[in-house]
Amino acid sequence: MSTAVAGKPKTPAAPAKRTKLTWPVVLLLIALALVLFAAVGAATGNHGLTSSGQIGAALASAVPIAMAGLGGLWSERAGVVNIGLEGMMVAGTFCGAWGGFLVNPWVGLLAGMAGGALGGLLHALVTVTFGVDHIVSGVGINLLIPGICAYVNRIYYKDYVADGAGANQSPPADSLPTFTVPGLSDWLGDIEKHHWFLVSDVAGVVRGLVTDLSVVTLIAAAFLVASYFLLWRTVFGLRLRSCGENPTAAESLGVNVYTYKYLAVVSSGAFAGLGGAYLSLVAAHFYRDGQTQGRGFIGLAAMIFGNWMPGGLAAGAGLFGFTDSLQLRDADSVHVLLLVVAIAMALLAVWQFYRRKLTAGLISTVVAGGVATWYACTDEVQRPLIVATPYVITLVVLALASQRLRMPKADGQVYRKGQAK
Repeated sequence: MSTAVAGKPKTPAAPAKRTKLTWPVVLLLIALALVLFAAVGAATGNHGLTSSGQIGAALASAVPIAMAGLGGLWSERAGVVNIGLEGMMVAGTFCGAWGGFLVNPWVGLLAGMAGGALGGLLHALVTVTFGVDHIVSGVGINLLIPGICAYVNRIYYKDYVADGAGANQSPPADSLPTFTVPGLSDWLGDIEKHHWFLVSDVAGVVRGLVTDLSVVTLIAAAFLVASYFLLWRTVFGLRLRSCGENPTAAESLGVNVYTYKYLAVVSSGAFAGLGGAYLSLVAAHFYRDGQTQGRGFIGLAAMIFGNWMPGGLAAGAGLFGFTDSLQLRDADSVHVLLLVVAIAMALLAVWQFYRRKLTAGLISTVVAGGVATWYACTDEVQRPLIVATPYVITLVVLALASQRLRMPKADGQVYRKGQAK
């Protein structure tokens, strides 16, 4: 006898849950990546990709990208799209070098943050108060601020040629202090020189993270950690994020949406300005035209890759910083990276086939074969391709990560006070 009830609708199947990248999974992926790099280094005899010099260069390249991304995170969590981060970084490079030359590099850091904050204030005024489209405002800032900085540089520093200024360059500023963990760096350096499988590679990676760290790197790391606790563990952060999710509901609960948006966008500019000041005070000791080289946009990509979260943002900045630093390495190390990519794509293809995703598996297989052929048929990678790597990786990562992203619901929407009534 059947127990089914006639006419009773069937219970719909629960939707499949997406796999979340938990910290254990992330640590496992990092461990597998280290094993892969170690194996390729042992097979080719080239350990440059895990050397302390490469990791230190990658970390230095990641700092301005991370600060630009953190600025984008603050702004977009409050519902304001900020593609003007590139212009705000330029303001940070100019004001940072100016303050560093006239007073000292510490004042230069504050001046760089202030210059970026002024750019953020302009963006907030145009978008929040006057309701201009966020993209239009950001494009305008990216055109306006670099033009102003280049013009002022030419007329202001023309009397400082004897101090090292040029037509598109400011005079040099003093250096900021660096930090090395005493004892640990030398010990790890001894282990790295032996080229023991995996052990020396881990030692090289850790040594790059504890040797000759700029004080700005430590400040940037502190800002990333503090942003997480402030935005996700405080009432202030809850209110700010509510402005990016549902500003009308936030207003109905007594939140001053305009105030929180202003605070977020001005802070966004300050973080981008700090990234710019890093370029003109640490990476170099002067301002020059075109110094940011699109790092503001790469920072936005790192933020999107990180799903609008500080931890993911840091991972994305590290990835883009690693690819950006390849320009400083020898051509052999970059050539070996092709083999790493080919093996990684082959492993990804196996995983996709195991999950019965045939199309993705076939694409990964084709890419793995193409990169492996490239590695086998060449002896080096041409420099123009190395220079373009960060931008190519940016597009590839965004394409691969697009399926798991969740942006704030009200991000980019124009908000008017009282529209809930």
